[in-house]
Amino acid sequence: MTNTTQPTQGGMDSFAALFEASIQGGDFGKEGEIVQGTVVAVQRDNVVIDIGGKSEGMIALNEFAGPSGEITVKAGDRVDVYIDSRENDDGLVMLSKEKADKMKVWDEISSACERDELIDGTISQRVKGGLSVTIKGGVKAFLPGSQVDLRPIRNLDKLIGQSYQFKVIKFNKKRGNIVLSRRVLLEKERDQQKSKTLQTLEEGKIVKGVIKNITEYGAFVDLGGIDGLLHITDMSWGRVNHPSEVFQVGDEVTVKVLKYNAETERVSLGLKQTQDDPWNHAEEAYPPGKKVHGKVMSITDYGAFVELEPGVEGLIHVSEMSWTKKVKHPSKLLEMAQEIDCQVLEVDAKSKRISLGLKQLEPDPWSVFTEKYAPGNKIGGKVRSITDYGVFIGIEDGVDGMVHKSDLSWTAKVVNPADLFHKGDDVEAIILSINHDEKKVSLGIKQIWDDPWPSIFNEYPPSKVVEGKVVSVVDYGVFVRVREGIEGLIPTGDIVEPKNEAGESRPLEIGDTVSAEIANLDTQERKLTLSMRIGESASAPTQASPKRESKAPANKKAGDEGKGGTIGELIKQKLGNLAVDKDKKDE
Repeated sequence: MTNTTQPTQGGMDSFAALFEASIQGGDFGKEGEIVQGTVVAVQRDNVVIDIGGKSEGMIALNEFAGPSGEITVKAGDRVDVYIDSRENDDGLVMLSKEKADKMKVWDEISSACERDELIDGTISQRVKGGLSVTIKGGVKAFLPGSQVDLRPIRNLDKLIGQSYQFKVIKFNKKRGNIVLSRRVLLEKERDQQKSKTLQTLEEGKIVKGVIKNITEYGAFVDLGGIDGLLHITDMSWGRVNHPSEVFQVGDEVTVKVLKYNAETERVSLGLKQTQDDPWNHAEEAYPPGKKVHGKVMSITDYGAFVELEPGVEGLIHVSEMSWTKKVKHPSKLLEMAQEIDCQVLEVDAKSKRISLGLKQLEPDPWSVFTEKYAPGNKIGGKVRSITDYGVFIGIEDGVDGMVHKSDLSWTAKVVNPADLFHKGDDVEAIILSINHDEKKVSLGIKQIWDDPWPSIFNEYPPSKVVEGKVVSVVDYGVFVRVREGIEGLIPTGDIVEPKNEAGESRPLEIGDTVSAEIANLDTQERKLTLSMRIGESASAPTQASPKRESKAPANKKAGDEGKGGTIGELIKQKLGNLAVDKDKKDE
């Protein structure tokens, strides 16, 4: 028989109080707290933890899984757990390792925030208004777009996966809200760099920097906490249409400080100033007469600018583009970016100007002409243009000669050359003089024949009957060539029309051969007047019927009667007018 000691009433009260205290969490913590426990057993799906006070709890096994899913927990391990709830029906306390880990992270973040410390994080995804950052223990924090960098970043997606240090600028543990900033750190770093840079910055100093931003007028360079402007005109000695042709954001550059204002902290930079000015050797590199190769960079109304090397451009004036063509606009001959050969005409290194010529690469038509021709030579050519004072005849390609109206005929005073010539007429002339300085050629048509007037009275006395060929038919009569260089006018009233085979009268035509007598010689006007009414009055019948020798010259076009290219045709208008006026005065 075993003796059993029964507890006294007082002892029972003490035990009950102890048990109640244990149940209330006096030994192993309260619900919602973190306590340290010991792993008692690792089961198939759960882990049993001894948290003291004769209490055990249970945690799902998957809460102990590592990054790769492996389970490393074993009996005897000490772990921090979160008391999720009191005992269940099995007498076990529900615990959570995951919640304990998160609470510890929040505590660490809270402590870091209070101590103004930085935390590490990785940008995980883009969210509305900014980015999501994963920090300690997988906790998600928010990084506003305005706090990502010193300047707004258009493409935030490129930052995903990048790890940085951040500063906590807002923390609410109860709501689980953490707001981070990277800009605050960058500003602080920039201020430190700026202070250091300003101590050494001065005009003329060569510094290194990074292209931070590009605009139409230049690029901003980060010199270390302070930005400097590299203007487009200071990027290269050559022509730069846009800074993006030279730089990209992030490029490292070595530049020279051109201007620095300590008060406004404005810095002007230059890249080309770190290189030699190509104009310093322009006179030696491009002597006059040298053939050079270049690229057309711009075209204006007065010429084209050609780049010979970066920073050195020359101008081809429109007048130096062709010997023979009248170039109305340089774009008719040249195109942008076209590569061409040209010749240096003049160099002014001080003014940074080079005159170039395009036509100089071809033979000068004037030189070719002067080697081939001399005064007194007979030339042939086409009428290129007609003015009030004369006719221009093309002699060689690029060389024209001018026949003054006074040198068109021995026997007529020409007032308007356009009455005698047309553009495109083939003519012959004599070179009277060559002006090498002005590159002008004077021609004469009448000089093809000797002056007939010194002997014309002896050769053609009044009333002498002569035979001639009709060379031009006009309203007031016909012109008849008596011999080369001498033509006379038969006024309409002194014409006797020939008859055809049927005996009918017909008008005179170019090429008809007629007989006529010398009616009048005007030495002052140098005019010869003829009459087909030989030996009779104006009303008497003619003594001889004209003979038709041939048709109009083959080179005459239909409807061109009276517009021939012969000497008679050239003087017909003026000579006829003079004859009619003279006859009216005589009457």
